[in-house]
Amino acid sequence: MWLWAIVLAVLFLLLLSAFFSGSETALTAASRARMHQLEKSGEAHASIVGRLIDRKERMISSLLLGNNLVNILASALATAAFIEIFGDAGVAVATLVMTLLVLVFAEVLPKTWAITMPDRFSLAVGPFVTLAVKIFAPVVATVERIVSALLRLFGVNASGNMLLSGHEELRGAVDLLHREGSVQKGDRDMLGGLLDLNELDVSDVMVHRTAMQALNADEPPARIVEQVMASSFTRLPLWRGETENIVGVLHAKDVLRALAAAKGDAASLDIMEVAAKPWFVPDTTSLQAQLNEFLRRKTHFALVVDEYGEVMGLITLEDILEEIVGEIADEHDIEIQGVRQQPDGSIIVEGAVPIRDLNRAFDWSLPDEEATTMAGLVIHEAQTIPEAGQEFTFHGFRFKVLRKSRNRITQIRVTPMTAAEGKALLGSAA
Repeated sequence: MWLWAIVLAVLFLLLLSAFFSGSETALTAASRARMHQLEKSGEAHASIVGRLIDRKERMISSLLLGNNLVNILASALATAAFIEIFGDAGVAVATLVMTLLVLVFAEVLPKTWAITMPDRFSLAVGPFVTLAVKIFAPVVATVERIVSALLRLFGVNASGNMLLSGHEELRGAVDLLHREGSVQKGDRDMLGGLLDLNELDVSDVMVHRTAMQALNADEPPARIVEQVMASSFTRLPLWRGETENIVGVLHAKDVLRALAAAKGDAASLDIMEVAAKPWFVPDTTSLQAQLNEFLRRKTHFALVVDEYGEVMGLITLEDILEEIVGEIADEHDIEIQGVRQQPDGSIIVEGAVPIRDLNRAFDWSLPDEEATTMAGLVIHEAQTIPEAGQEFTFHGFRFKVLRKSRNRITQIRVTPMTAAEGKALLGSAA
């Protein structure tokens, strides 16, 4: 009779061990964001699981304590029973049997079950785990103090947690889901662009002053109106005296209204009355801050200046949105072919093509911290202004300068290196 009592006790303890193991796995893998949504939807147990996740260290310690207690007790009871049956050989038999039972039924089985449905599993066990945490709280608190004291002896600060920021966690989750196939590349790029807004400055995405289309305010009004009508842009800076002296911004719609009021007589227009006051922003303004300012001011256009007040370029609301959703083209855009793929797998790019655009288009990871354009990257890595025909290899790519105009690199051939080429290069360098 006592043997059956021990068998039933061991089975019950194995069941408790499975509960502790599965609960630990499920609650560790459960989504805090998902629990928050379920809590808002009225799921009663979601708030319980949320509180457990918020105090994850205490929860895991309690589950480990409970799991060790029941496993040790089950092994002790089984060993006593097998010694009674098999004598001294019972210790070896009990070790073999209990190892197999604990491994299969108290570890692998419940943890596999829990990891396949962590949120549902967590909701089911949440109230019971909360009870276990309350029961073991005094013991767990004592153990934590002992562990902290021992770690301090070795110079380890147990309270010094290195936590990822919310942005880093989101970025890591999106990249992981993309590798697993759950998130498409376009969606990953869009979410990544949104997260990058705080890390990028307006100088990283602005239209440089060398590429700006601006109008001379001293030209005849009829000539200015003609240029506005011929332009593909709706907003154009006005300069006077020198191109860096921006005195206004012309909006095509305002010009049309003024032209209609003047009965079509363009020569009678006062261009400066039609033009809006220019808005200047520092080149160090983050894209997130600039986006917020665009929304607050209800405007789409700003001029970027450096620390000396010199105009560096311009930025529009569309430029920022394109960092999130990718290139935006409409029926009035003039397509400029800055990238050409070659049959041999290489890519010919214009020097002014932004690095981020290539990374987004081809899923590359070229660094864009020190340079914004491909020409800037080559100059930064080469530490000189290379001549046409020179080749460089860095970051897993081979770069060949095809064209150069004065001190500007205008065209580059970029060839991704194969894994074998990369290993050979490293070997020769060694």
